Amino acid sequence: MSSLSERLAAARREATGHTDAEPEPAESPREDGAGPGPRHSAAPATSSSPISARSAAVGAASGQARRRVLAGGDSERLEELKARVHAELLRELGPRLYDADMEQSDLEEQVRTVLADVLGAQDRPLSNADRSRVTSEITDDILGFGPIDPLLRDPEISEVMVNSYDSVWLERRGRLVKADVHFSDEAHLRRTIDKIVSRIGRRVDESSPMVDARLPDGSRVNAVIPPLAIDGSALTIRKFASDALTIEDLINLGSLTTATADFLAACVRGRLNIVVSGGTGAGKTTTLNAVSSFIPSDERIVTIEDAAELQLLQDHVVRLESRPSNIEGRGEVSIRDLVRNSLRMRPDRIVIGEVRDASALDMLQAMNTGHDGSICTLHSNGPRDTLSRLETMVLMAGMDLPIKAVREQIAAAVDLIVHQTRFKDGSRRITHITEVERMEGDVITLQDVFVFDSSAGYDENGRALGRLRSTGLRPKFLDKLAYANVSVDPTVFRTGQL
Repeated sequence: MSSLSERLAAARREATGHTDAEPEPAESPREDGAGPGPRHSAAPATSSSPISARSAAVGAASGQARRRVLAGGDSERLEELKARVHAELLRELGPRLYDADMEQSDLEEQVRTVLADVLGAQDRPLSNADRSRVTSEITDDILGFGPIDPLLRDPEISEVMVNSYDSVWLERRGRLVKADVHFSDEAHLRRTIDKIVSRIGRRVDESSPMVDARLPDGSRVNAVIPPLAIDGSALTIRKFASDALTIEDLINLGSLTTATADFLAACVRGRLNIVVSGGTGAGKTTTLNAVSSFIPSDERIVTIEDAAELQLLQDHVVRLESRPSNIEGRGEVSIRDLVRNSLRMRPDRIVIGEVRDASALDMLQAMNTGHDGSICTLHSNGPRDTLSRLETMVLMAGMDLPIKAVREQIAAAVDLIVHQTRFKDGSRRITHITEVERMEGDVITLQDVFVFDSSAGYDENGRALGRLRSTGLRPKFLDKLAYANVSVDPTVFRTGQL
């Protein structure tokens, strides 16, 4: 029978892998400290004994550590191989990668052909899994946008946020989660940013460290690089939905109700001037696009945007997009320039993607000079704040107008405010449909027609259960709708109506 000390020594040797270690002494100290005691016989350790369990745990931990080291070595080897193959691929293809006359399908075929040849010529053999991984990642780098390319293809992801080369976050179903991808280093991230902005004639460098751009599919891109971005370059991509959400989709998602959708349809057909407001990422553009679908197809529509996102389905649509200044600081065409120019284009409706500067004055002028039925969006925290923001932006035009005159212009131009909010559960809901009535003294009076009722609370998943409900007040502009031969079912204004 082996002693306890011998079994302990054997367990240590097994855990550390040293089978040729010197054996421990056969005798163990006596409990009373009087010197070595006799050997103690014991039954062999079974799998259920504490000694065996401890030695198994130590062995498992050691095995996991060795596997982690091996996995880290494999990862480093693959990264090294990727860099080598990437450089060889660039040498092989050269300027063909940037040939504007080459079709994208032809370029993809050439890249994959050369990539297969380069991988086949490597000294170290690759497993099928490693070959597939290297091929996919290098193809994404050359033809796409590196490690974030799969995220941009995922329809459930609405926004991709790169805080630094090793920190990528995304918004999935309205919630922020960290992605399990990263760029190799800062240089890799900068190459991706340069690729995005160069395709549309923009640039980003130390003299111009911020840029707004868009991907070929219309996704909105913002990039900030050092020295403005302290922890490394930051990239934000708000994805462009290939299929724009319709009013039916918004009803199914709970953004609004069927009754309020019918009410908004009547307001658009009746040529009311509508402002869609809300915070960043609240879904203003989506709602604007859905509401614009109610514009009759026999009217001429001019859309004005910073980055073209609207997807109007009507046939008679003219789309305009602003342009930043060039390297020399010239050639800028602002939203305000486009609004003024649109008045000479015989528009029936002017739809502005977002009002954020002095273009608010020209928009109000357009609404007050026969271009009824215009729609725009702006950032604000509520209907009352929307009017304050409009005042501020009108004053940015530098016309030195008195506040009362500005408010009279707003009260005469804007008929309806549709305010939207993004809730903590990630859902986007319309929370206010508010009528802009008239001036009373120096104040513009507002009247809520529909308000979000949050008294229902939240479900077990934290999702808001409230809905838009009528306040029971009838808007004053019903006469204006009747003049345009548009009627509204009076039952939608009943209190408690969904």
